[in-house]
Order: sequence, then C-alpha cells, then structure tokens
Amino acid sequence: MADSLPLDQNTLWNGPAGENWVAQQALLDSLFQPMADALRDELPAAVTELLDIGCGTGASTLTAATMRPDAHCTGVDISAPMLALARQRAAAIGRDIDFIVADAQRHAFATARYDWIQSRFGVMFFEDTQAAFANLHRAARAGAGLRFIAWRSAQDNPFMTAAERALADQLVLPARAPGAPGQFAFADGERVRRLLQRAGWQDVDVSPLDLTCFLTRDALASYVGQLGPVGLALRALPTERADALLQQALAAFASFIDGDRVRVEAACWMIRARA
Repeated sequence: MADSLPLDQNTLWNGPAGENWVAQQALLDSLFQPMADALRDELPAAVTELLDIGCGTGASTLTAATMRPDAHCTGVDISAPMLALARQRAAAIGRDIDFIVADAQRHAFATARYDWIQSRFGVMFFEDTQAAFANLHRAARAGAGLRFIAWRSAQDNPFMTAAERALADQLVLPARAPGAPGQFAFADGERVRRLLQRAGWQDVDVSPLDLTCFLTRDALASYVGQLGPVGLALRALPTERADALLQQALAAFASFIDGDRVRVEAACWMIRARA
C-alpha cells in the first residue's frame, strides 16, 4: 500500500508514541537494559554535570544518577508525557534530577556547562542533526565526553522491522527515508562521524555495538501491537481488524522465540567523541 506522511516529531512524541512508551515503560526498560548497562560502563568517575539527550521516561538518566550520586544530572526530551513519568520515577527513588521538556536541537542550554553528554536512542530524531550536534557542543565544556547509542540499519535489525514486513501489503505505514528522523536515521555511521566533526566534536569514534536483548514471550503482543509504526497503525483500526493483523504480524516472529523468551539481536553504534 502507499506510504503515509509521518507525523512531525513533536506531535508524535507528545501524542500517541509518547503515550504508548509511557504505558510500556517497564517492557521497554527491560528490553533495552543492555544499552543502559553499556552507557553506564562508559560513565567516568569524575563527571559533575551530565546531560541525557532524548531521555524519555528516564531509565538512562536514573542509572547515571544512581551510579554518580554526586553529579548533577539533567534529562531533556521533547515528550511531556514521558518526562512526567521520568519525574515520578526520580522522586520515587529520592533523586534530584532536572527534566526539561525541549528540543535539544534548539534549546538554549547554558554555554560550556556539561562535562558528560549521553543518549540511549534519543539522538536519531533531530530535523537537523548537524545543528543539534553543534548546539550540544556549545553546551559542553572543553574536553567533555559524549556517548550515544543509536541503531544501525533496518537490514541489520530484522527483529525491529519484522512486523512492518509482515503487514506491508495490509497497512499504510510512514516511509523510512535514509537519514530522515526516526529509528534508523544513524544507519550510515560515516555520515554520523562527519556530522559530529563538522559540529566541532573531536576524536569521533563510531563503532559497532552488538547486544543481545530479550522480551518475555508474553510481552511480544504488547510490543508489536502498541509500539512503533505498526503499533500506531493497529491502534487506529477497528478492534476485530487490528486483532487479525496482530496475529499475522506475530507469526513473523517465530524465528526469534527462544522458549518463554523472545531473543533480539540488536545491531547498534556506540558513538564516542570529545568537545
């Protein structure tokens, strides 16, 4: 079927996508725990001011604040509903974290404030990635570290596109244009390297990061039926039609099921740089 026009990022993440991520926070945090661990392992002992980009419901920010309790941590995200949950989670564990509802591409961060900038899947949605990286560079102190985890290509991540492939002739889904804002915007690692360098970052390293993640088998229907472009499309359909298509999509995940778990081989980049 023909591709539909995607919602703009602000509308998407303050509407259906943001609401779905809030509802599925526990599922997603569990699935992406290996990425949170990888970022945690990069965190220097001496960090004092940390900025977490696209922090969503706060998992990576909370991990950093717990690991470095003397550091001041700030999370920024365009999604108000996701940050509302992040604030609740921080309060529940007694962490004083600043959460800012803003577009990190344009937000007027304090100049040269942060000595560590990180993101777990929060950097692939900028309208102008080079401008965003330049804005973050202005916010970084000289010598500050940067660590981003981003997805490689759709071809490298068959689990992430299995439902789309299974229902390609049944649903109207947004086009995935190379380099456009979205999950696979950073598929071209060399392009990401160039954008960072042009924005002023030094010692840029874009290295493959391959991680094994898991869902419970019982959680797969929620993952497919609620999240991503397929989840958004299914939620807009009459219940009977949506249920039938969900079952068709779930059949495409048979090769990923391992007993009572669903195995996800995640092909990512670990992106490192210095201000």
